[in-house]
Amino acid sequence: MTPRKKHRFNVLLADDGSEHARAAVTLLGDLPLPPDCLITVFRAFASTQAAEAGLLEEALAQTCSILKNKGLQTKSELVLGYPAEKIVEYAEEHRPDLIVIGAKGLRATLGILLGGVAQQVVEYACCPVLIVRAPYNSLGRVLLVNDGSAYSQGAAKYLGKFPLPGGVRLHVMHVLQPLPFPIVVSEPYYSGLIQAEPLPVPEEVAARRAREEQAGQALLVRTVKGLKTLGLDATTVLKRGDAATEIIAYAKDQKIDLIVTGSRGLSQFKSWLMGSVSRKLVHYSGCSVLVVRGTASA
Repeated sequence: MTPRKKHRFNVLLADDGSEHARAAVTLLGDLPLPPDCLITVFRAFASTQAAEAGLLEEALAQTCSILKNKGLQTKSELVLGYPAEKIVEYAEEHRPDLIVIGAKGLRATLGILLGGVAQQVVEYACCPVLIVRAPYNSLGRVLLVNDGSAYSQGAAKYLGKFPLPGGVRLHVMHVLQPLPFPIVVSEPYYSGLIQAEPLPVPEEVAARRAREEQAGQALLVRTVKGLKTLGLDATTVLKRGDAATEIIAYAKDQKIDLIVTGSRGLSQFKSWLMGSVSRKLVHYSGCSVLVVRGTASA
């Protein structure tokens, strides 16, 4: 019987020469990628840049040289067209295991621009996308977000195969939905203003809160158990509130280097709500974000 050929881990690196792209190159160099891993250094340029094609090819060659010095196999691709469109088209044709792209923003505190190249690639790409935000120092702390969906489970499985550096501290987080706080509306006799007063939490609300917390803890335990079978240990975190807000705050407080989240993407599902957690993380988190496309049906 012919032995099954081992899968080759292929990476598509979008290189536009920015500080975020340089951070992405540094991050890739820190990963324990397999020796046969192929990194395609990719750049798309506009027709107005045609005269600069030679300089762009030299820049790609320099990036390839940096990665080769890390013992990695590379090739370069310079194509004419709109960057996001060409990156997605190339990925659809060659099916890389990962797209790596630098984040671009107005300022580091504001995150990337709405509708920018990185955002469009995240939404339409056929494979996981790693958005790298400068400055990049190391990949020491990773936060996996799990909302209990099939997309989150897919992200956990992908992370188990992802070539993380040794010594990474992994956190797994689940955020419970905020519970409505009951209020009673009263109108004081001395004014025409309406005043809202909190009511004591009813027993049924407290019971529901306890059930949700128990279910959340159980989800985290299952996730950690699954990661352990893949050789990863993790710390669990259970929060309640707006998911994106809690995740971003925790990542800032714990100095997280990379947030990993699942997403259904746009190529199969033609709408992605503006308020989705994945989109908010890509926009507003202060660190890099790995968005893993799910395979669940709608």
